[in-house]
Amino acid sequence: MTSLTHIDVPKMNENFLGFGLGLRSQHYDYILSNQPTVDWFEILSENYMVDGGKPLYYLDAVAEQYPLVMHGVSMSIGSTDELNWSYLEKLKTLINRVKPRWISDHMCWTSANQINSHDLLPLPYTEDTIEHLVNRIKQVQDYLEQPILLENVSSYLTYRESNTTEWEFLNEITRQSGCLLLLDINNIYVSARNHGFDAKTFINEIDQTSVRQFHLAGHSDFGTHVIDTHDHDVCQSVWDLYDHALDRFGAVSTMIERDDNIPDFPELLAEMEHAKQIANIKGIFLDNHA
Repeated sequence: MTSLTHIDVPKMNENFLGFGLGLRSQHYDYILSNQPTVDWFEILSENYMVDGGKPLYYLDAVAEQYPLVMHGVSMSIGSTDELNWSYLEKLKTLINRVKPRWISDHMCWTSANQINSHDLLPLPYTEDTIEHLVNRIKQVQDYLEQPILLENVSSYLTYRESNTTEWEFLNEITRQSGCLLLLDINNIYVSARNHGFDAKTFINEIDQTSVRQFHLAGHSDFGTHVIDTHDHDVCQSVWDLYDHALDRFGAVSTMIERDDNIPDFPELLAEMEHAKQIANIKGIFLDNHA
C-alpha cells in the first residue's frame, strides 16, 4: 500500500447536504414547533427499528420537513459471527420508510457468539481483516441495494498483528468494496492522542473520493488518554482538525454529534453554526449554504 497523491479539492459536490445535527428525542417538539434552520438530520437507526409508537410518529413528522440520513451502531460488520440478517431486514424496512440520502455504521465489531457488547471495538489492520470486511460489506450492499458509509472508530488499544496504518486499511477497504467513509474528526483526534500518531497525516492520506460525511463531537480528556464520550462541546483541537479536513476534502456534509449531557437545541444549533462559519471563511460552501 502506498501513499495517495494529493489532488485539487472541488468546491462543491452533488452529495453535499450542508450542515446537520443528530436527531434526539429531547428535541422532537422544539424541532416541529420552531422548524430551525438545519439542512438535515441524522437518525440513530436502532431507535426506529420498531413496529410503531411515538418514535415513528415523530420520525415521519421530521422527515416531512428535513432530509434524513441513517446511522447505525449494531451492524457489527467486522465480527466473525454470521451477518445478522434479521437486523438487516429491519434496517431495510426502515430504509424503505425513511428514504434516507445514505446509511452508515461503523468500521468495527460489536458482537461475538451472537452477544452484542454495545461497544464499537477496533479491528486488527491486516490483509486477512481487509478480505473479511470486503466480503461482508459487499453482501450488505447487495442486500440493501446501495453503498454504505462506514465510520472510523475511536480506539484505546492496538493489535500486535496489525501490519499497516488505519488510513491505509480504510483506503484499501473502500477501494475493494465500493463503500464510502463517514470520517469522524473527533475520533481521529482521540485515536491520535491515544496511540501517538499525527492526526493530520491520517486526514492527508485518506482517499479524497471516499469521504461522504463528517462527524464532529466532544470527548473526555484525562491527560494521559482520551475517551470518546460525546457528552461535551467540540474542543478547539478538533475544530482545528476540522479546518484541516476542509482544506483536504472540500465540501463534505458535516454534523454535530451529541449522545449524552444533551443541551437545549439552540446550544447545539450554535455549534453547528460555528462549523458553518469555519467553512464559509474558506469560501467552500458560500454558493449554496451561506
